[in-house]
Amino acid sequence: MTSLIQDKEVEESDLGISMTVGEDQYLTFILQDEEYGVDILRVQEIKGWSKTTPIPNTAEYIKGVMNLRGSIIPIIDLRERFGLEPLEYGPMTVVIVISVIFEEKERLMGIVVDSVSDVYNIPPEELKPAPNLGGRLRSEYIKGLASVNEKLMILIDVDALLNSEELSLVNNGLK
Repeated sequence: MTSLIQDKEVEESDLGISMTVGEDQYLTFILQDEEYGVDILRVQEIKGWSKTTPIPNTAEYIKGVMNLRGSIIPIIDLRERFGLEPLEYGPMTVVIVISVIFEEKERLMGIVVDSVSDVYNIPPEELKPAPNLGGRLRSEYIKGLASVNEKLMILIDVDALLNSEELSLVNNGLK
């Protein structure tokens, strides 16, 4: 790892990622041809889709739970959570395991997405606030919008999104 703090350049050669000090990194993924991003520091693992154990009496978008090395984690289909048309899972479908802060505790949850896209460095000053359009993805779940390589990305606040009332019921049952 090379670190030139004076020049504000830090290279992570093992990962092939270079990052300027003061920038945040976001893992981006695709849902119905739109690109979304989550803070890469929250991402614990990316794995291919595998069957889950369903939990009765939960919302449609809660696909069940998965055992990940001894931890039971709830799995949420973000496509369905956002009110998008369901898509049959295929070879590109992945589960992104994310660390979520829930009731002042860290908890792992999985989100099912169409595919993983890229990792981007985005300075905080480049984030634009989300307009409140009253649509499928309410603005309190959006950390901000960022323009990268002439495309607009929606950056998600995972703590707000994955701590809704319905998910609280699942989390409380899994403590």
